[in-house]
Amino acid sequence: MESLLKDFELKNKERSIEALSRWRSYVSLVKNRRRRFRNVADLEKRTQTQEHIQKLQGKIRSVIIAQQAALHFTDAIGTTEYKVSEKTREAGFGIEPDDIASVVRSHDYKNYRKIGEVEGIISKLSVSVEEGVSQDSIHSRQEIYGLNRYPEKPSKSLLMFVWDALHDLTLIILMVCAIVSIGIGLPTEGWPKGVYDGLGIILSVFLVVIVTAISDYQQSLQFRDLDKEKKKIFVQVTRDGKRQKISIYDLVVGDIVHLATGDQVPADGVYISGYSLLIDESSLSGESEPVNIDKQRPFLLSGTKVQDGQGKMVVTTVGMRTEWGKLMETLNEGGEDETPLQVKLHGVATIIGKIGLTFAVLTFVVLTIRFLVEKGVNGDFGSWSSNDALKLLDYFAIAVTIIVVAIPEGLPLAVTLSLAFAMKKLMNDRALVRHLSACETMGSASCICTDKTGTLTTNHMVVNKIWICEKTMEMKGNESADKLKTEISEEVLSILLQAIFQNTSSEVVKGKDGNKTILGTPTESALLEFGLLSGGDFDAQRKTCEVLMVEPFNSSRKKMSVLVELPDGGGVRAFCKGASEIVLKMCDKIIDSNGTAVDLPEELANKVSDVINGFASEALRTLCLAVKDINENQGEKSIPDNGYTLIAIVGIKDPVRPGVREAVQTCLAAGITVRMVTGDNINTARAIAKECGILTEDGVAIEGPAFRDLSPEQMKDVIPRIQVMARSLPLDKHTLVTNLRNMFGEVVAVTGDGTNDAPALHESDIGLAMGIAGTEVAKENADVIIMDDNFTTIVNVAKWGRAIYINIQKFVQFQLTVNVVALVINFVSACITGSAPLTAVQLLWVNLIMDTLGALALATEPPNDGLMERLPVGRTTSFITKPMWRNIFGQSLYQLIVLAILNFDGKRLLGLTGSDATIMLNTLIFNSFVFCQVFNEINSREIERINIFRGMFDSWIFFTVIFSTVVFQVIIVEFLGTFASTVPLNWQFWLLSVVIGAVSMPIAAILKCIPVEKDTTKHHDGYEALPSGPELA
Repeated sequence: MESLLKDFELKNKERSIEALSRWRSYVSLVKNRRRRFRNVADLEKRTQTQEHIQKLQGKIRSVIIAQQAALHFTDAIGTTEYKVSEKTREAGFGIEPDDIASVVRSHDYKNYRKIGEVEGIISKLSVSVEEGVSQDSIHSRQEIYGLNRYPEKPSKSLLMFVWDALHDLTLIILMVCAIVSIGIGLPTEGWPKGVYDGLGIILSVFLVVIVTAISDYQQSLQFRDLDKEKKKIFVQVTRDGKRQKISIYDLVVGDIVHLATGDQVPADGVYISGYSLLIDESSLSGESEPVNIDKQRPFLLSGTKVQDGQGKMVVTTVGMRTEWGKLMETLNEGGEDETPLQVKLHGVATIIGKIGLTFAVLTFVVLTIRFLVEKGVNGDFGSWSSNDALKLLDYFAIAVTIIVVAIPEGLPLAVTLSLAFAMKKLMNDRALVRHLSACETMGSASCICTDKTGTLTTNHMVVNKIWICEKTMEMKGNESADKLKTEISEEVLSILLQAIFQNTSSEVVKGKDGNKTILGTPTESALLEFGLLSGGDFDAQRKTCEVLMVEPFNSSRKKMSVLVELPDGGGVRAFCKGASEIVLKMCDKIIDSNGTAVDLPEELANKVSDVINGFASEALRTLCLAVKDINENQGEKSIPDNGYTLIAIVGIKDPVRPGVREAVQTCLAAGITVRMVTGDNINTARAIAKECGILTEDGVAIEGPAFRDLSPEQMKDVIPRIQVMARSLPLDKHTLVTNLRNMFGEVVAVTGDGTNDAPALHESDIGLAMGIAGTEVAKENADVIIMDDNFTTIVNVAKWGRAIYINIQKFVQFQLTVNVVALVINFVSACITGSAPLTAVQLLWVNLIMDTLGALALATEPPNDGLMERLPVGRTTSFITKPMWRNIFGQSLYQLIVLAILNFDGKRLLGLTGSDATIMLNTLIFNSFVFCQVFNEINSREIERINIFRGMFDSWIFFTVIFSTVVFQVIIVEFLGTFASTVPLNWQFWLLSVVIGAVSMPIAAILKCIPVEKDTTKHHDGYEALPSGPELA
């Protein structure tokens, strides 16, 4: 089968339009194109979108270039006269929405200066930088300047899904056959007998359409909820004098927005203040070179990303008046890429469909030839009646129904159903799946490269120890802070608090209740909390000095520096904090107990290194705080890289999350290697990794610089044993991921939270961004967002990924068994007896059982713990495995033997006589066939294990589908015989039908004891494949 599916292979990521269109060209048999291709990308619209984006980017580029060129001739360019309408003036604003939008969008420096630059804009928008927008003015701002929302594609109603389901070509043909049957039956057999056959088909088609539409509609609701969750982005703003977090959709013109590295610019605006603000405009302009934003180049466009630095902006344009808004309107059209498993099952459906079509044509040809031969033998060839026409029409309807059953369009749609169900459940479990394929691929993950901070640890940090003035002190609340004041001099405490409060990107704000809240990263929050406990006043400290320059922290520099001007002409001072080893190398002095800077001899520097390693070995994150006074006579003011004075070493405790150790052990048992990749000190990383159970005795802990220096041959030897990488750069993570995938064929999942993690997230098979600590850039490059930043949630995603894969395998096994039996029994019976035992209505009911209802039952089963006791599925593993083929052929053979005996010798064996013997036998065959499928559905819950009942009652959907199928089967046989060509059965025949179905259970157990060729390959970390067959019972 795999050799036939080579045209239906698709990469997990980076698929071109050519690759996506190639497999579509091989799908030749499609019953309902609208439904079959509903959940795949619309390539035509996507191409149009790309062309539109390129035009838009060209337009933006030309505007920016033209305005930059015009800067040299600003005096020669005329300015625009801006008129303000009465409505805008009454609302308290001094500029029209289209006018301010035009200035920012077109980078109109001339009119920007005429307005009065940023101060003028702030004034015209009736806002202050310190207070921000007042809550009372939000409604009027939205009324004048609009909402920050983009048009969304309207959701489809249930009736639209009914309409889609009615586009099934085979169902349309059957309805035409039904109408013709009624047209012929009424004049020949009269009312009501003449309409029974046709009406039966119409009612069956109606039932299939309604059940299919409801199932599809439910899926669409789940995807809609998921889309809403995906679009949730929050920004920090100042409102009513307080800094707060709001949704970008609640943003209004005039809002003062705080931007930090990794944020998405939420609306068009103008720069107010900031440091080293670097903006990536490639999403709008197509230019890869980032742009420095400052007072000279102040325009910020919605949808661009903050690559580095921090700043404040005032919002000038929102929603559809921005270029990003127009772009978002177009981006909604393309749809999401199909997943590799969906494509593979499109291939399976196409191959089986071709086989089914051949059987259907042969069945019709054989039935027709037999009918014509019989007429010729009986000498009736010259005379034709309406009964003959009805018989031929019935043969044609049976052939068409065989095609309905034979083309398993439910296969690729079952993947969508399973993914929709899993994604909804994962959303409730705090994991947001951004790309459908990630959910599927995560089940094959063989390696997880995880961050430490916030993922393995709680991210609730507190200063636990401090080394200052050559003394180590343990910090435990207010008492420890009081002790610190007695142990060190006021001068030392003053410089320590200055280093904490001046060199930070976080803020201390007062809430409505008067309590202080720290806004910022957990590490900085821990430092600020320590400073406040030690008697520091954040606002007072910040007001005393003027910040001249800031070098924000990022994962490459691993430090943050700031240059401030001291009050009363006290000179310029630089503060630096960051990774202890890095900052220590920049120091040549140390603060003594009197607060004086003295030389730092090598012996003392070695002692400081020992303190750092001592803190780190206790699983503390260490930070080094340093200061340097700069002589103004040196000329240009810049942040120095050396000559600092060491103030203190701080040890910050970040406890390991509860349940992480157990989650890591679950991964190891499942053949998933867990690797910690962190920017922390090697000793801190080792201690945490041991506590989590990641670092084992034969595992390797390596530092980023040492990893970078390895040759390709050394990497081949070392990478399989790497369990911890410390002091790593984002480039190291990217290199590790690339080599794991290319050298060892691993399916790699990677966690990331920073902007610089984007390349590794993009390169990996599954990118996992952190929902709390993660930047918008990281989230945009990720496939799954872990909303609680918890490693246990990642393991849950892997478990659901495996459940999706195995659920689809169960459904495929079940559907192929029904296909084989339905095709063969009808074809063989047609060839030998000249009639098919299963009528069109009966086959439609069987199709409903095996397609929509079968998918609902088997494709939505929740994961069990046993899934994490087997090796992950390899990249090249065949989807339809040998145990599946064994089960399919074994069950098909049993069903065919039983049904063939009933079909060809049933009357004699059961003692059936009289005029209704044939219809009684055919009803028994139909009933037995349906019960075989009901019990085989239960058998299909486990492909290799004998115990098929485990967890069956945990899945209420499965239980409901089985119960509903049995109830409706009773109704069809006992009460709808007129339409379904059945007669009521006595209790003995009902018992016989159930027994025939139930016997498939012991047969399934026997089949699972038959050995099939097992995969004997080992995981490169030494994990062996678990046994299959009866040993798994």
